[in-house]
Amino acid sequence: MLKFTCCDAVQQFFSGGQAQVLRGITRGYERECLRVDAAGQLAQTAHPLALGSKLTHPWITTDYSEALLEFITPPSTDPEFPLRFLRDIHRFVAPRLQDEVMWASSMPCVLGQDSNIPIADYGSSNAARFKYVYREGLSLRYGRKMQAIAGAHYNWSLPADFWLALQDCCPAQGRAEDYVSERYFGLIRNFLRYGWLVPYLFGASPALCESFLQGQASDLPVLVPGTRYGPYATSLRMSDLGYHNRAQANLVVSVNSLAEYTQALEAAIRTPDPFYTEIGVRDGPHWKQLNANLLQTESEFYAAIRPKRTGAERPAKALQTRGVEYVEMRLFDLNPFVDIGITPEQGQFADVLLLMCLFRDSPPITSREQAENDENKRRIVNHGRQPELRLLAHNREQPFRPLAHELFDDMQPFAEMLDTAYGGERYASTLRGLRQRIDQPDSTPSAQVLAGLRADGGFTRYTLGLSQQHQHQLLAQPLDALTDTRFLTSVQDSLQEQQRLQAQDQGSFEDYVARYYA
Repeated sequence: MLKFTCCDAVQQFFSGGQAQVLRGITRGYERECLRVDAAGQLAQTAHPLALGSKLTHPWITTDYSEALLEFITPPSTDPEFPLRFLRDIHRFVAPRLQDEVMWASSMPCVLGQDSNIPIADYGSSNAARFKYVYREGLSLRYGRKMQAIAGAHYNWSLPADFWLALQDCCPAQGRAEDYVSERYFGLIRNFLRYGWLVPYLFGASPALCESFLQGQASDLPVLVPGTRYGPYATSLRMSDLGYHNRAQANLVVSVNSLAEYTQALEAAIRTPDPFYTEIGVRDGPHWKQLNANLLQTESEFYAAIRPKRTGAERPAKALQTRGVEYVEMRLFDLNPFVDIGITPEQGQFADVLLLMCLFRDSPPITSREQAENDENKRRIVNHGRQPELRLLAHNREQPFRPLAHELFDDMQPFAEMLDTAYGGERYASTLRGLRQRIDQPDSTPSAQVLAGLRADGGFTRYTLGLSQQHQHQLLAQPLDALTDTRFLTSVQDSLQEQQRLQAQDQGSFEDYVARYYA
């Protein structure tokens, strides 16, 4: 049974007037994807100059690798805008890739040696060098193949009017920003409890190219030569094989309060690690990593969801001084069946789930419960479609399907709340459609991907075919002249801004790094 942190709050936001504050929810996406050549090999070319400066362009950049594109949509209160803008980015990028295409899957294309995955080069400024050294440190700590995995992040925040209305109903002592942060951390704790629904419903990486294993032994069976798969897997990207960091297994970062969270991250970026110390920070003038501590920066801490605050300060410092501004949900695999990698129902489902997590009771997470949450995620990503799958709930094994249906029941009021705010029944309809995947696992993206792999010769051939198909679709959708001019202007502006940064008196890189940690 769903328990609310404040019994009157949910009912309050069902009224037409109060529900309207939910129209102020701000959303945005970050979508990563690899550039690959015509044979499905990782591109060895530089980030196209026609896309602007990856250091300063607001929407088009790279993540870890020079070949790993990252597209960022501006935050918007219009629910339709993020995917519309993301499509425009793709339409602008596609004709500027020459003979290359954007890889459709979260798991990488054919990879050679780890050293053949090029680190993104952002230029000669101290800011650019900082980003490069950070990435070089990641390669020494974890290897480069993990950094070639792609996903989609959903950035989400509630408006000031919502918090004022909620605090009227559920008052608390202290500063307004502390109240907001406390409620966001309650949301985060609940997301860690129930977020396993996301990879079950939307996971689309049940298989991988054997080159990703780099010769390491694996218990994943062979689907066809060159392709390994999990028969019931939903998201190998989120498994121990994928975007996972064993080196952080003993790093405890509590989400029971903002203070505990930021203190743990502050300690991690200042606590030496024996292995990283042995690697060393510098080899003469060459920097190998930013520091020899547990984390180089707070961004190195991998999490399914993060509290965020925009600003020039370090992430933990910004949170400490000004509180949580939004959350970044990081569990979405790329959907390889659509040309922009994300479908509308992903954001609609996330809206409902995040609202439920916000309103639901959210006690502190104990170490036992954290282990339970981690185990549930592990079972879902590795065996989510297994017919007799069981999850842990309050230290007891329970069948997956009834638990999933119960969560959908609990989310239903929040779908109706959002439909009251926006009109229509889009959210309720989305929830009804997605609920069918619980009892019909063959309708999940992960099952559909496996069916395609079996029919079309394995991971590389199938994914390359989808990637080329998406490229043709995007090329057939040229931008209108006004939008194209806007992107061209943004490219020139970013290149000029990079030149301006590089022309400034930089000072020493050592001082620049020291100021970051000050």
